[in-house]
Amino acid sequence: MGEQRKINFAGVVRSVQPRSNVWRYRLDNRNHGLTGYNIFLKGAAAGEERNFAVAISEKQQEKMRFHIGDVISGTGWTKKYPKLEYADFYRAGSLKKEKVAIETEEESASPWTGEVPALSVYEWRGCRMLDGRTYSGKCFVCKWACMANVTIEYDWGVSQKFRFESFCYGPKNCKLYKMGKPRPVPYKGDTPSYDDGGLDEICTERRGDED
Repeated sequence: MGEQRKINFAGVVRSVQPRSNVWRYRLDNRNHGLTGYNIFLKGAAAGEERNFAVAISEKQQEKMRFHIGDVISGTGWTKKYPKLEYADFYRAGSLKKEKVAIETEEESASPWTGEVPALSVYEWRGCRMLDGRTYSGKCFVCKWACMANVTIEYDWGVSQKFRFESFCYGPKNCKLYKMGKPRPVPYKGDTPSYDDGGLDEICTERRGDED
């Protein structure tokens, strides 16, 4: 458990992505729950120049409508449980746009960098596993990219393991998309199961290749 403290931050928005909590249990289940958005910034946090991410709520995003290129400021709290939360700071407050980015029409091809939709849109679309290097590269600015907080049920009802995984909510025909290697899902006393993309088909079965 980390020692919590309130900090001030300011910076330029580099990406706005959905904030997701994922629960894994072998290959029987992979549940995704969306809890808000992660705002990725380049600037200063707690007096230190750095790249960092701040978790905000859906209501805060609806009100502020953060875009790539906006210069924003606010306050946040350091993580209480570092293994559970990908964002560097959460419980954001006093949010303010210091400078508004010039809005442009969204690109007709990936990566898509327009305004992020409501969480209900992400929930309806469902997501696929996204290769970590692809996420960190060209897909990082895309509104359909996501770095999720993952909880693995390692010993049912007794213990869990935690990690972070990248996912994509974008169109299935995106030319940039790469699934990456199958992901191991460990369980106590047994060999790991591997998520090889089969669950992706279940998670995105509502939409076609262009949706």
